[in-house]
Amino acid sequence: MQTPYKIVIVGGGTAGWMTAAALSTLYANNNFQITLIESKEIGSIGVGEATLPQMKDFNTRLGISEAEMMKKTQATFKLGIKFVDWGRLGSDYYHPFGVYGTNQNTASFYGLYSKISQEKKIADLSDYSYAIALCRQNKFELFSNETNCISSTYKYGYHFDASLYAEYLREFCQNKGVSEIDGKINYVERDKDTGNILSVRLESGLTIDGDFFIDCSGLRSLLLSKTLGVEFEDWSKWLVCDRAIALPSEKLPDLPPYTTSTAKEGGWQWKIPLQHRTGNGYVYASAFLSDQKAVDSLIESVGGQSSETPRLIKFKSGRYNKSWSNNCVAIGLSSGFLEPLESTSIYLIQAAIINFTKLFSISPSHEVESSEFNRLMDTEYDRIRDFLILHYHLNDRKDSELWHYCREMRVPEELTEKINIFKKRGHVERYQFGLFTVPSWVSVFNGQGVQNVGLDPFIAGLPLSEIEKVLKETKYKIDARAENAPSHKEFLNSYLKTL
Repeated sequence: MQTPYKIVIVGGGTAGWMTAAALSTLYANNNFQITLIESKEIGSIGVGEATLPQMKDFNTRLGISEAEMMKKTQATFKLGIKFVDWGRLGSDYYHPFGVYGTNQNTASFYGLYSKISQEKKIADLSDYSYAIALCRQNKFELFSNETNCISSTYKYGYHFDASLYAEYLREFCQNKGVSEIDGKINYVERDKDTGNILSVRLESGLTIDGDFFIDCSGLRSLLLSKTLGVEFEDWSKWLVCDRAIALPSEKLPDLPPYTTSTAKEGGWQWKIPLQHRTGNGYVYASAFLSDQKAVDSLIESVGGQSSETPRLIKFKSGRYNKSWSNNCVAIGLSSGFLEPLESTSIYLIQAAIINFTKLFSISPSHEVESSEFNRLMDTEYDRIRDFLILHYHLNDRKDSELWHYCREMRVPEELTEKINIFKKRGHVERYQFGLFTVPSWVSVFNGQGVQNVGLDPFIAGLPLSEIEKVLKETKYKIDARAENAPSHKEFLNSYLKTL
């Protein structure tokens, strides 16, 4: 019998169990022996409760029932993020998971809107998004695959209890041959010649050897950083928030289908509606706000609706120079950290898993595969970084030192170019790789008060009457459809009863 190829996953939590679920499903016919080492004593961060639409695709590829997963993780649907006080105090806008306009005119919709808004007063850009219309009315329906239907113009993610999701995947893996070991690692053995990891030893004395190791140890980055010595690229000069206080509270009565992000004196506060509770947290910069003031602010905003103790999490924004080194790949927080402003943490786990499974092969050397993997993941991290910086940099707040610093700081050159091009022409480059598409960038630019002075020349010559007709028809379709959509809470209750 052929000796199995041993893959050792170090760390559980969302990253570890997503990885185990994917490998045990996609490599079910391979002669792989998958072992996951998780310390119940260490635990996981587990506050990543909001996801992006790609999460649905990931679950579908694994054969996971959406309704079952949502029921077991106390999940709700998510159509986007509402940003409050970001551009300036008293302002708000939505970043929807969808396009503006319809699928028939979405490629040029912002150009059409931009031309007519420079000529006359019209409705806000947000009025031409069906996802935003549903958010404003706390409504929800499943998206349509018929491209001529207005409900085909968006996708959705989830709000869920991350700890329950990890537990759900743990149960999912039980019949897929994944071995689980509870223990803390106190020694990692490496090959003296190649530098590859040979085995890990637990405090109990048990040694687990492997052919390939996956680091899901979270912010400790036990294998990639502490063992292999891969250097960390610090981005805190742009993303200055370095701490978070998490505090759950009572569930919301109306279950809005969106995450709320409210900018505050020292950072921003999240509000995430789950079926059984509300996730709250304050992400802040310790250089501008003390821990105690952050705790006091969060408790005050929650309004005494929590009996739990606030939980402090310290972090530094950035990524490691390589996510795959030797015979080890880091997935999740062990490869880098970006604050959860746009709910990208679980997406980055998913992206790493997908890229890894596409490239991985059993071979003595992984130089070619690791080089391509690192290029792909560096691009993911770098472009998400720039999108997050955009939120901080485009502000007109005068109420605190943090916002003054962010407004005046020098941002990455590629982001500066992107901002300037938008201001001049209303143009957003379409990335071949990277998470956020044109509508996402337009949402933040428009929502935080950036207006372009020039126009796409192909649109500039169109008659206003033709543009007005498109906008009027689009808004009518959105308003009519939203009026008849069920409330998010009603839809969720009905959907989960199908089990």
